[in-house]
Amino acid sequence: MESKYNLKSPAVKRLMKEAAELREPTEHYHAQPLEDNLFEWHFSVRGPPDSDFDGGVYHGRIVLPAEYPMKPPSIILLTPNGRFEVGKKICLSISGHHPETWQPSWSIRTALIAIIGFMPTKGEGAIGSLDYTPEERRALAKKSQDFCCEVCGSCMRTALQALSPDSDLRPADRQAHRLAQQINFKAESSSDSGGASAASSQAEQHSSSGSTADDRAEQSGSTSVAPQSSAEGPSSSGAPSPRQRRTQNHQTQSPRYPAFTASPVAQQPPQDTGHTGSVVLIVLLTLALAALIFRRIYLANEYKFDYEL
Repeated sequence: MESKYNLKSPAVKRLMKEAAELREPTEHYHAQPLEDNLFEWHFSVRGPPDSDFDGGVYHGRIVLPAEYPMKPPSIILLTPNGRFEVGKKICLSISGHHPETWQPSWSIRTALIAIIGFMPTKGEGAIGSLDYTPEERRALAKKSQDFCCEVCGSCMRTALQALSPDSDLRPADRQAHRLAQQINFKAESSSDSGGASAASSQAEQHSSSGSTADDRAEQSGSTSVAPQSSAEGPSSSGAPSPRQRRTQNHQTQSPRYPAFTASPVAQQPPQDTGHTGSVVLIVLLTLALAALIFRRIYLANEYKFDYEL
């Protein structure tokens, strides 16, 4: 099998490592890839003790994407069990139905322990879930021992190690247990309930913000009334008058509407007062010079008239 795959691929390296770790079956689970496909595994898990699945051994498939472990696998049960539909991808936050909750630190071992841990839980309408009666599940648990897989050739009576009297009734892998505790079973209507909860939280935030605004308004109203009452009586603290307070508020608060700005055509350029003064001075000097010239001409004509006489 090694010659068929690129050994430098992160997915191939990860799967070959996990295959070596899970090569030997335990008392609670076992999983191995198919001989001709490293990305399809078959697994067997023992039903959790003290539950309707006690005594049963269940078989299934794990289909892994090429991007594993960055993307989650798909999990399919092949043994009738009364909890998950047969031949249909089940909906776990560790499965391909919810890639947004998948963590690359999770592994196939974690998925096996998660399946065992979630078998006694309620289906609640999740994708691929069933809610059989306890009697039906116990009957299926007994029949599961007779199941044999036609693809991998695994039989449930010999797929796992036999339970010994002093063996632990639950999987003993602490690291896998710790990771499996982070997994939540995702109901099919989780998105709707999530949207409703988000809407309700937004409504609560809106109402809380509205009440906060009202509180602020009441506080500002109470503070604005206080100076008036102090202004009417003798004031020892020198508080500003109501008119001064309104003026200060008007200066500090931003205007509700943007200020009107005239168009470039309507705007007039600023007048240069120095240039205007120079023009006035020139005009006055010109008038004075014209008056002098006029007077000189007038005197010259008057002198000529006297000389003729």
